Amino acid sequence: MGIRTYRPYTPGTRQASVSDFADITKRKPEKSLTTYKHNKKGRNNRGVITSRHRGGGHKRLYRIVDFKRDKYGVPAKVASIEYDPNRNARIALLFYTDGEKRYILAPAGITVGTEVVSGEDSPFEVGNALPLYKIPLGTEVHNVELVAGKGGQMVRAAGAAAQVVAKEGDYVTLRLPSKEVRMVRKECYATIGRVGNTEARNIKLGKAGRTRHLGRRPHVRGSVMNPVDHPHGGGEGRAPVGRSGPMTPWGKPALGAKTRNKKKASSRLIVRRRR
Repeated sequence: MGIRTYRPYTPGTRQASVSDFADITKRKPEKSLTTYKHNKKGRNNRGVITSRHRGGGHKRLYRIVDFKRDKYGVPAKVASIEYDPNRNARIALLFYTDGEKRYILAPAGITVGTEVVSGEDSPFEVGNALPLYKIPLGTEVHNVELVAGKGGQMVRAAGAAAQVVAKEGDYVTLRLPSKEVRMVRKECYATIGRVGNTEARNIKLGKAGRTRHLGRRPHVRGSVMNPVDHPHGGGEGRAPVGRSGPMTPWGKPALGAKTRNKKKASSRLIVRRRR
């Protein structure tokens, strides 16, 4: 995958860059693997905004992605690499030998015609899914399960990879993309390789309109609001925060304050916190 830039014909194209989509081999999704997904626009069941700055955006069709990889021992061939509007990674359409079709996250380096398989005895190749205790130390993996059989929940973003660093007892230790080191049950599945579309992080939107296309609404700074609207608001001209530190609109500490529940059961599995 490469990145394409524009000539500065307009202010919007001056800084903008887009993917060249050279890795895409099919334009329309597999109809049987798509479904409607309601856009909540940051609102709850009463229509009240509970997550700000969401709404609008281009209409999307949801692609049903197989995060479980539970067709053990059944080989499949990659039929196409496709675009997915719901994530920054690409997805690969698999044709299984028993006739079933499924989408998976497309690993870096996978091409049309590649054969992939999942299961304990799967060969050690990119795109194959194995339980963590079967994967050698130092290997890069993605789409990692936290609960065996639930499906991959970690390391699913474009270009992301975790590294297997240790095995001891019932747990395998992984170094995650955030640099957090965490233990995961050894029977949990992971896919070998790094998630594809590695250049996604280098794309520049270039203008506010492209942010709106993604469904993100403007974020207004608290310092330009009135005191009734935000703890940072008010004052003459450019005023400082006026508190012991930056605050959220509801008066809680912001920008670096720890928000993780100290009593969370999984804390014992974290060997080293993310930086």
